[in-house]
Parts: sequence; structure tokens; C-alpha cells
Amino acid sequence: SSAIPFGTLPFSTGRSAFDERSLRIWRSLTLRHLQRPDPDMLGYGEPGGPAALRQAIARYLQSARAVRCEPEQVVITAGAQQAIDLVLRVLLRPGEPVWLEDPCYPAVRAALEAVRARVVPVPVDGQGMAVAVGVAAAPDARLAYVTPSSHYPLGVVLSMARRMELLAWARTVGAWVLEDDYDSEFRYAGRPLASLQGIDGGGRVIYVGTFSKVLFPGLRLGYAVLPPELLDPVLAMRRLTDWHPATLYTGVVTDFLSDGHFGPHLRRMRRRYTAARDALADAIGAHLSPWMAAEVPEQGMKLIARLRPGLSDRAVEAVAARRGIAVRPVSPMHIAAPPLQALMLGFTGHEPGALRHAARELGAALAAARLDV
Repeated sequence: SSAIPFGTLPFSTGRSAFDERSLRIWRSLTLRHLQRPDPDMLGYGEPGGPAALRQAIARYLQSARAVRCEPEQVVITAGAQQAIDLVLRVLLRPGEPVWLEDPCYPAVRAALEAVRARVVPVPVDGQGMAVAVGVAAAPDARLAYVTPSSHYPLGVVLSMARRMELLAWARTVGAWVLEDDYDSEFRYAGRPLASLQGIDGGGRVIYVGTFSKVLFPGLRLGYAVLPPELLDPVLAMRRLTDWHPATLYTGVVTDFLSDGHFGPHLRRMRRRYTAARDALADAIGAHLSPWMAAEVPEQGMKLIARLRPGLSDRAVEAVAARRGIAVRPVSPMHIAAPPLQALMLGFTGHEPGALRHAARELGAALAAARLDV
């Protein structure tokens, strides 16, 4: 079955495949909504999104991620970025300290700078965020932002010991934890750890997820699961910004979930993405081993390739860009930690043959560029 690709250049990240089967279902669900439009579809909606979609998401998260929530706690947003932005606006005053993983997701760092929070970089090691370092640097932080299922960018999973440590700190000082669970659906070996939100007895975790990765980014559909005391202030802030989510596609997504299409879609995508991941890892070994070594992830949509000592990821990015190949350097994502020279390579939404071809092309370009190793 041919993929409908989103995004263009080889190795670009965050791309989705949407196979013919899912596309056919999507088309028929969209027509169903247009052929007999619900009066609600044409009017203004609730700032939290329609009740049916909140229920469908709550049911899905309870079974798939062990999230504990009532449908009323779910707020539908325009992608995860809007969910994060609303939470930061509600929670933070200028100058308040926030723990941020180092290296980190650049868009969240920018959002924190936009609300004039004080970013406290907390290093990441093989067990994820080093919570003890955060406690030492800013015990009174108002918020900690984490990507526990698959650290962005390194892909490390936050260990159970660190999870307990983080939740204990948040409970003790009354801080909030923002859990960004952006691609936990794509796990290729074993079961993922339950969400942080699911093991938090103190109601300190704000859980954020998205349909950008599991369906497609152009949908602009994400969600937050909020502790009850944050619900009213976040909904009030939502009303001030864009009032409510778009109605047509919230209806289509509700049906996609409720009619049982989502699970089979995810299984097809996992199979396709596993093949793409393996093709990319093999191609790096075959064509790029003089310059880099692949770390093959058990989850997520991207692979980290660590560069050989002496190579600069920005220099490799420049060589790749001249050949029309998109590699993301990891060093600029660091704040205070010594920067790792590595590349983030997306494999989802790319055909295995295209990944192999791009690896070969990049190898030829690097050989010709004679970068110092």
C-alpha cells in the first residue's frame, strides 16, 4: 500500500505515513459528517472541545497509557504546542524558575522564554532527567517539563526511580510536572512504562499528547489532561485565544477512535516504521560508518547518530543541506550541558528505499567534503 507522504526531504523528522486504508476510512468519515451536518458542527463550540471526543480520548488514554482521568479533565487543543502554551501562560509569572531537560525540545524553550520564565537546565543521562541536579539548582521551581517516554532529542526513557523522585519533589514543594508524551504510541519492543500521570497520586502532573504524530501534523489536534484545579483557568485562557477547536475534524477523529479504526491504524504504522527504522540503521552502517554510529531506538520516530570525535554536527548539516538532505544537529538543542555532536534523523513517513538512497548520497557528499575527523 502506497504511503501519502507529509513533508519532503529525506530524514526530516515528525513525518507521518497515512496508508491507503486509513485514507479511505478518513474520506468516508469526513463525507459522513458533511452529508448530514450536525447543527453543532456549524456553530461555536465549547472551549474544551466536544464531549464525545473528550470521552474517546479519556478511554484511549486509560487503556493505552494508564492515565487516570475523567473526560471533563481533557482539553482539546490545536496541537501539543498550544496545550503547552496555555499551561505556561496560566501557571507562570515572569522570573519563575522552570526545570527544562538539557538538551531540550527547542519549541518549548522558546515558549518558556516567551512567558519570561527562568529556564533552569537539568542534564539528561542514561536514566533521563537528573532530578537531584534540578533539586540542587532550583528546589523551589514552579514547574518541570519532561518527555519521560522518549526524551527529546536523545530518546532516553525516564527510569522508574527518577519518576518517583520527580513526583516526590513536586508533591513536597507543590510544583507542577508537565509530561509531554508526544510519540509514546510508537514502541517497537516491549510495553512502554505507564505515564507519569498514571503513577502520580498527588495530582501534580499535567499530561499533554498529540494526534500530529499518530495521524498527521496538518490535523493540528492535541490535548491536555489537567488536574481539576487547573481546568477553569486553562479553559478561560483558551476562550481568550481561539475559543474552541475546529468542529469538522474533531467529529471525524471522534469517529476514527470510537469506531475502532485507531488501533489497527497504529499497528500498521508500527510495522511500517519498524521497517523504516531498520533500513535506516542498516544504511548508516553500510554508507556512513566512517562519520557516525546509529543508536537504534526501541521507541519514537527518530534515530540519533553520534558523530565520530572531532566532527561537528553543524558542519555535517551544511554538507547534507547542499544535497537536499535534512539532518538536525543535536548540539544547538543543549543549554548548559557540554553539547553532544550528533544528528537527529527521522525515519517515519519515509520509504526504506528512499532512506537507503539518502544515506548513500550523504556518504558520497561527506567523502567529497573531506571533513576533518
